[in-house]
Amino acid sequence: MSRFEVDVYDAVIVGGSFTGLATAAALSGNSDRQMKICVLDPRNYEDLVDQGPNGRATALSASSKAFLDALGIWSHIEDKVQPITNIDITDSSLDVVLRPIFLQFESVLAEGKPAAYMIENHYLHNALSARVSVDPNIDFLAKNRVADMETGDHANTVITDGGERISGKLLIAADGRKSTLRRKAGIKSTSWSYKQFGIVTTIRHEKSHRGRAVQHFLPAGPFAILPLTGDRCSLVWTEELRRGKEIVELDDDGFLTELERRFGHQLGALELAGPRFGIPLEMHLARQFIAPRLALVGDAAHGVHPIAGLGLNIGFRDAAALTEVVIDDFRLGLDPGNFTGLERYQRWRRFDSVFSALVMDGLNRLFSNDLLPVRTVRDIGLGLVNRLPALKKFFVEEAAGYSGQVPKLLRGERL
Repeated sequence: MSRFEVDVYDAVIVGGSFTGLATAAALSGNSDRQMKICVLDPRNYEDLVDQGPNGRATALSASSKAFLDALGIWSHIEDKVQPITNIDITDSSLDVVLRPIFLQFESVLAEGKPAAYMIENHYLHNALSARVSVDPNIDFLAKNRVADMETGDHANTVITDGGERISGKLLIAADGRKSTLRRKAGIKSTSWSYKQFGIVTTIRHEKSHRGRAVQHFLPAGPFAILPLTGDRCSLVWTEELRRGKEIVELDDDGFLTELERRFGHQLGALELAGPRFGIPLEMHLARQFIAPRLALVGDAAHGVHPIAGLGLNIGFRDAAALTEVVIDDFRLGLDPGNFTGLERYQRWRRFDSVFSALVMDGLNRLFSNDLLPVRTVRDIGLGLVNRLPALKKFFVEEAAGYSGQVPKLLRGERL
């Protein structure tokens, strides 16, 4: 896209994936005075605006749906999403033929609307890219990898690997788990490996899923079956690290055999319907979410275990909260990168992010364990929760993203 005739942008966002694009759209769409924004990404422009299927999908909470609706994006993906109607949770060893359901949720909110939805990643990314690429307030600069950063009193400047200098009153790091901006700002992070390997793929099945999601807790880790449109599901499959790497490298027949052992036969015959993707699993948390004229969002700030599918939803919470803080200050004539505003963002988001990460970590450690006493205690706990409608309702509201101080955009409100 063409460059604005500006010396300094109001905001420069490094990272053109989901959270970075959503942050750009939110800032531009809620700015009364046409905030000038730049999005940088190292990939080719064509790959950013027109991604193809890659076998990966995302669970969107009800609050994320409201956020995308407020940005004018939901209407472009509505026919691509699959509402989750029910969630079944099982807890058994791998070779058990019949897996009893210990906990069942109706995945609906009090007003009868779905609490969560599934969408394939390329549909969501392409809709966000299309929104940003035609926005007159946003420069979308592809093939620009950040090599360095300089801080200043009135702006920070990123230097690309081609030597170009791009300055912004506020820099937003949406550049992923290995964030260059986080490292250049000297922000340390806490991290650890789970010694687990995550496998993601799409399968087609003979019978209808009826919108039902299933979470099998198996000894190696959770095996999630998540409904997509049509007679298809997305699988998020956790294995011990070495075994997971072996499985993902199997030929199609061998991979499908291993998949069927875990999936079961409730949906009839299975076939692969997309490529497979695998990655070692880890947790990381930035010790600070801000530095002078810099804010971290999404995976640059935190990375959680995929056990509950909250990763992108937490990133959207970051985007919505940062947008609200920046727009409130911008309307008062304050600098978008003023440190008082950034401190407000950090207070708002850091506790929630740390809490979510630790809860996901605890759940994974609790359920990736085949010791009989531990299994007995957790199965009793699941059974008790299943008999307490009020507690189940609380968990559904929590998963929908409506607990705590919810940013206005996550309630579907314009700023």
